[in-house]
Amino acid sequence: MWKIYALLTTTMLIWGFNLPLLKYLITEVEPVTMTAFRILSASIVVFIILAALKLLRLPTRKEWLYILGGALLNVVLHHYFLNMGLARTSGTNAGLILGTGPVLTAISVSLIFRNYPSKIQWLGVGFGLIGVSFVVLVGGEMSGLALGDIFVFIAILVQVLSFLVISKAAKTLNPLTMTAYMMGIGSIFLIIISIIQEPGEIKVFATVPPVFWLGFFASAIIGTAIGHMLYNYAVGKVGPSKAAIFINFNTLFSLLGAILFLGETITARHLIGLVFIVAGVILGSGAAEDLWKKRREQQENAV
Repeated sequence: MWKIYALLTTTMLIWGFNLPLLKYLITEVEPVTMTAFRILSASIVVFIILAALKLLRLPTRKEWLYILGGALLNVVLHHYFLNMGLARTSGTNAGLILGTGPVLTAISVSLIFRNYPSKIQWLGVGFGLIGVSFVVLVGGEMSGLALGDIFVFIAILVQVLSFLVISKAAKTLNPLTMTAYMMGIGSIFLIIISIIQEPGEIKVFATVPPVFWLGFFASAIIGTAIGHMLYNYAVGKVGPSKAAIFINFNTLFSLLGAILFLGETITARHLIGLVFIVAGVILGSGAAEDLWKKRREQQENAV
């Protein structure tokens, strides 16, 4: 189990550092067009990796339904609204809204699967939300609710719902294989949307500076292809609720990325937020309860 927790933490590091990169990419190419071709590139990479590992197979009819549902929620709607939101709201607002992901996941799992988190896990969710608030509120007060804020919230909500679909599909379909098909199908829909919404924007790719392509492929291969493969694999192993708790780390690593690449400074509030976020992840993921149970079993066996 601890290997999965380490895997999730690594994924959040990848996604956190990917956020400043995305902000740069959408300054060069309109958000939907850039995202569509970034995800298409990522899907090609995932198919190549899975083919090399001999994990590719044709899904069953029932599995295709999960794949289509996951592609619509996790790829098309999530990435569309996230990038449209990032272009319209501040990073502070987006970070705070991102922090609602674990709460939304816990509530959704409770309502749909009747799988209720323990009191300690709910405490962890609360700690994580407090920690995220400390981190993202640094540097200014929250602005009023804007269209961009609504877009980011929709992006997080549909992503949460997609985790439930992925968790159900993982019972028969390898999450890595599902990721490949989801990205491939989702990117096609996004390309169609980009042609309608941002006509002619594809030509801009011919005029971008060389550094854009470095960021583009780094985001596509590492941030999207590898990141989503790792996360969807973890969701299939530990379930959506525990995996979503680690999203709190996303905000923290996004901040570190901004410090490293954008020259921002760290403050006391960042450190306070870090303490709450780490405590929230340990409690909310069930790691603390697992450790307590193991110690109690060891003590009982010793007696």
